[in-house]
Amino acid sequence: MAKYMEMMRIRFLMMLAYRTNYYSGILIYSINIGAYYFLWQAIYSGQDDIQGLSAIQMTTYIAVSWMVRAFYFNNIDREIAMEIKEGKVAVELIRPYSYLGMKTMQAFGEGIFRIAFFSIPGMIIVAFIFPMEFTTTFSTWALFACSLLFSFMINTQINLLTGMTTFFLFNNDGLIRAKRVVIDLFSGLLLPISFFPLWAQNIMQFLPFQGISYVPSMIFTEGFVGNEIWNALLLQVVWVFLLMIPIQLLWVTAKKQMVIQGG
Repeated sequence: MAKYMEMMRIRFLMMLAYRTNYYSGILIYSINIGAYYFLWQAIYSGQDDIQGLSAIQMTTYIAVSWMVRAFYFNNIDREIAMEIKEGKVAVELIRPYSYLGMKTMQAFGEGIFRIAFFSIPGMIIVAFIFPMEFTTTFSTWALFACSLLFSFMINTQINLLTGMTTFFLFNNDGLIRAKRVVIDLFSGLLLPISFFPLWAQNIMQFLPFQGISYVPSMIFTEGFVGNEIWNALLLQVVWVFLLMIPIQLLWVTAKKQMVIQGG
């Protein structure tokens, strides 16, 4: 375990060396949140609530969703694809650690950096600009933290699956871009899932994407109450374990027919 913690620490320090990019990123995210804020203000146009969310809850949902994205977002799918193309994965496979475990811990180190130097400062800045409500209930913060960790795990697992397809497709840049669009749309980042048509909601309840952004954001804004919270957390846990199955199956198959394109 010590070597994985060291990988996480190294990735954190690497991100720290280039932290200027994330300071500018805070400004970009603030602009995004501002644009969505004025859009939803126009949509609400004096209404008390829509689909159970008040205007202030929606503003908070938008801000939290984008800042949560800063934590769970990572590019390990692109890193895996590049290492396969360049032949570096062959060297990684003979090293005394799990390649997928190493990538996961690197992504986690990046996530810790983002939440410390991006999400928290960004939320403070945005809170001074736009009206938002932050819960003072400790249990809500604790449940949100658990949900945030599960959202990272689900997104990372999907990225691992996408990255491993390079073993078979050799060039999956289009798939990676499509995956990012699908996650942003169906995770509830751009639009809460409760705002989708009922037939779309019925389909998305069988997909893992809502566990990435929608669930933690709804918990934080207290859009979920009582059993809804526990059901949402259970859904995340189920998907964390379910996604382990295709990851292991694909990884075993990929190693058997590995073709190095470079190196």
